[in-house]
Amino acid sequence: MPGVPLAVRGSGVTLIYGDRVAFRASDVAIPSGMITNVIGPNGSGKSTLLNAIAGLTPLADGSLQVLGSDPFSVRARTSLVLQATKVNDRLPVTVGEVVMMSRYVDRGAFGFIGNKDRESVNEALERLDVAQLQRRHLGELSGGERQRVFVAQGLAQQADLILLDEPTNALDLVSKDLILEAILEEERRGRTIIVTTHDLGEAAKAGHVLLLSGGVVAEGPPGQVLTSSNLAKAYGIDVVEDAEGTPLLDDSAHFPTDERHQHFDRTGHADH
Repeated sequence: MPGVPLAVRGSGVTLIYGDRVAFRASDVAIPSGMITNVIGPNGSGKSTLLNAIAGLTPLADGSLQVLGSDPFSVRARTSLVLQATKVNDRLPVTVGEVVMMSRYVDRGAFGFIGNKDRESVNEALERLDVAQLQRRHLGELSGGERQRVFVAQGLAQQADLILLDEPTNALDLVSKDLILEAILEEERRGRTIIVTTHDLGEAAKAGHVLLLSGGVVAEGPPGQVLTSSNLAKAYGIDVVEDAEGTPLLDDSAHFPTDERHQHFDRTGHADH
């Protein structure tokens, strides 16, 4: 985007997951101060790219700058929110303790927690409507409540860059609305937010979109990226349009489960 500073800039970014190339050589440009939605089919590299931006996955090739530096050195300025289903809900910690953990990121395990930290935690708990749950353990919560707790943890860190891995996937409407409103509020506060999603409607509402299929297929404003031709290329399936010309995906590889929506690629591997 001409004239817009970049929060993430990558050239020839190549990422390995296990013994395969999960993200082939691609250039990445994610603008600062707005929401970028990352969308693509299962196995397209969404979570792998998010982990690389968070400084958790090293590059196999290419270069990647996050907030003007290498991803590892700015991890304290980056908040990564995982799906609750990827976190052990039997951890012997309370909701309040989980959210407070975010305040130790740049202090170390024995850092002093002060009033400002408690204010940040309390505000995040209130925004996600889980303040009344702060003395309860994770295992006592519903899936939607757990996800809201982890989003609250991400917000309480007050990071410059917030990364969310499918934060609203298969949630109840109340939880989904609270999380989406929290994301929008972070954008209003000038933060950069990167969200992976399988929801074409959600992706279309972002200021910037990255469409992936084992690498970058297209990126830019939603109207330029989420076209029928780009989606057909990314998903490898027919794309139909509604009466208003909006592309609709008919993805037979999308199967709901009791816990969350699980997407499978044509080889039967779960999303990475």
